[in-house]
Amino acid sequence: MTDRKQLRTIDAPFVALGPSGVAIRDRLKHLMPEDETILRLVGEHQGRLASADLKARCKSGHDHDNDAWAARKRELTEQSSSRIAGTITKSTHDQYGLARRCLLAHIHSLDAGIRTLRHRLSLPIGERGSKQAPGGYRSKGEWFNKSRRLATLEHRLETARADWSAGRVRVVRGGRRLLKNRHNLQAAHLTQARWRQRWEAERWFLAADGESGKRFGNETIRVTPDGEVSIKLPAPLAHHANARHGRYVLCSKVAFTHRGQEWRDRIDGNRAVAYRIHLDIERGRWYLTASWTRPAVKTVPLDAARAGGMVGVDTNADHFAAYRLDPHGNPVGDPRRFSYDLTGSADHRDAQIRHALTRLLHWTKQTGATAIGIENLDFAAEKTREKHGRRKQFRQLISGMPTGKLKARIVSMAAEHGLAIVAVDPAYTSMWGDQHWRKPLTSKTRNMTRHDAASVAIGRRALGHPIRRRTAPPQHHQSDGAGHRTIQAGRGTRGREEPRHPVTERARDARPRTKGTRTRATSASNTVWDARSSGTWVQDSLLDTV
Repeated sequence: MTDRKQLRTIDAPFVALGPSGVAIRDRLKHLMPEDETILRLVGEHQGRLASADLKARCKSGHDHDNDAWAARKRELTEQSSSRIAGTITKSTHDQYGLARRCLLAHIHSLDAGIRTLRHRLSLPIGERGSKQAPGGYRSKGEWFNKSRRLATLEHRLETARADWSAGRVRVVRGGRRLLKNRHNLQAAHLTQARWRQRWEAERWFLAADGESGKRFGNETIRVTPDGEVSIKLPAPLAHHANARHGRYVLCSKVAFTHRGQEWRDRIDGNRAVAYRIHLDIERGRWYLTASWTRPAVKTVPLDAARAGGMVGVDTNADHFAAYRLDPHGNPVGDPRRFSYDLTGSADHRDAQIRHALTRLLHWTKQTGATAIGIENLDFAAEKTREKHGRRKQFRQLISGMPTGKLKARIVSMAAEHGLAIVAVDPAYTSMWGDQHWRKPLTSKTRNMTRHDAASVAIGRRALGHPIRRRTAPPQHHQSDGAGHRTIQAGRGTRGREEPRHPVTERARDARPRTKGTRTRATSASNTVWDARSSGTWVQDSLLDTV
């Protein structure tokens, strides 16, 4: 007797936290040439200060403390202002912290790849693998190439661990991808002049943190309720000011359409609002982004999120598969599919995700559900070439799924519609959904796919129900002799989650059971209407009540 497959522990579902901040954007239209010149000068000047401060922070490493932070801020204040210096040092601190977290994730990825390579190299060539562990390599040539890759990864891991211990990080202001495009302009479809413009614009620093209690919530970049934008110029550029107190007022005015009233309420109350000005080189347009934090909102309890039913959503490379479930875990209606295209630029992919989520949220509101169940996907350790080997297309598939961006998008967008997001463990949802729900839900008018069945499995797990369908009650309890039974087996019934056993008595067995007699009807009636009767039916004109 073979041992059953050991299933991994499935994490309990939880309600995702709501958004902690808001960001809105509007275009700076009708700027004069003088305005653009001032914005470029301020961006270049503050960008050089930010680069020097980041270099100093990375150089200090673990030796950095509050005194070193204060010293950096004092040096920047002499060349700008106290508020600008505070914004730059805080941005540098956040960038250094992000680089450290990325380095730690890189170390974990290298460590996982090295363990896989060592395991496969220790096996004989050609040995088959299993679902729990991969097998050996197919040929001596592949074994040799993987042994050289193992040495390369071990060297990378040693270097990364040395950087982690010393507190070193490798950061590129402007983006490492854009920096590498300089060495391959033809493949990036850029000219040298065009690349230089993008590189300089990405390294500018035109941002200011908000400050509660100050006029309109920000002293460095101030936006009045009527949309007038003014900038506090750094000390070396104060002679370019066209207003009092070293300020420069732009000719353009902004009017935030989305969340405009919420933004006006904040600036009227002099609450903190952060601003950022940036230039889109491809379009040649200037934009102003306003952002602020939201007060912490208590997360909806899990039981309250489940009360109105659930929409299970299966995330795929080109679509969302969704199915509506009632609070008892029963599928309602037909499945829905919301497609998107993840090819093209990053802006196009982001827009596709937003449009698909918008359609999904609107449909969820129409069904009356109060929550959405979605898989807590994280392919950080699942997309390495060491784990999937020759399955290059599969690795590209899971690498192209924007799991991190999807999480942030759906949480923030669902909060605006009053919907809760319940994250579930993705283990076995596709396999069990296809096994237990695809065939029962397929009909002449409904074509169920593997992804649709997975959405049912995700929704049931989010509701706290088992994915597998319950075993039918005994035959005695299905008849009218013991009363019509309309409920499923109880939670304490043994084997209630087993697949329904096949019926041994079927119509095709009528000939053997009747010992060769010919018949066109089943040996036993399944319903009242086709039961045999020797009587005749007569309709009486009057009801006999005697």
